[in-house]
Amino acid sequence: MAMTGKDLPLGSTLPSFDLPVGGGEGRWRSADAAGKPLLVLFLCNHCPYVLHIAHKLGTLARTWQEQGLVVVGINANDPETYPEDAPERMPAEAKRAGYTFPYLFDASQEVAKAFHAVCTPDIFLFDAAGRLFYHGQFDSSRPKNTEPVTGADLDNAVQALLQHRAPPSQVTPCMGCSIKWRAGNASAD
Repeated sequence: MAMTGKDLPLGSTLPSFDLPVGGGEGRWRSADAAGKPLLVLFLCNHCPYVLHIAHKLGTLARTWQEQGLVVVGINANDPETYPEDAPERMPAEAKRAGYTFPYLFDASQEVAKAFHAVCTPDIFLFDAAGRLFYHGQFDSSRPKNTEPVTGADLDNAVQALLQHRAPPSQVTPCMGCSIKWRAGNASAD
């Protein structure tokens, strides 16, 4: 289990990236969201924390997309040691979870490093100017607690952003499985 740190402070500029969609269905670039608010989610196919929120995330993401938020998921896990996270398995997981957003594969893990991502899920919400607005948890539910999966923390942040209000003043860091780094490629954190 890992909890995110605060290495990418609020107001930080969106790291630039250009990644393939898992399963080989094209590419997606951070520039594709220029001038629009963007939610970047570090996810994977096997993490119990991601699986725990996946269906609610898929449902909320569709609503947020309808409200004008661009959403993208990124899998940075090493498929050599975690074959269930291989890019060819990502389309089936996206379909199962109900994701309507691009689910990208970060084979080099350089994008995860640029974001200082440490776990799955790790959540980064940027405003239309490409500045970090929120970096925190989806909600307080966990695979082994009794809290309902609501997405309330992230939804509150998304609504604040879309309604031009201030970011949440109290933020709980993301918690989940650590990103599975390739040997010799540990995060720069």
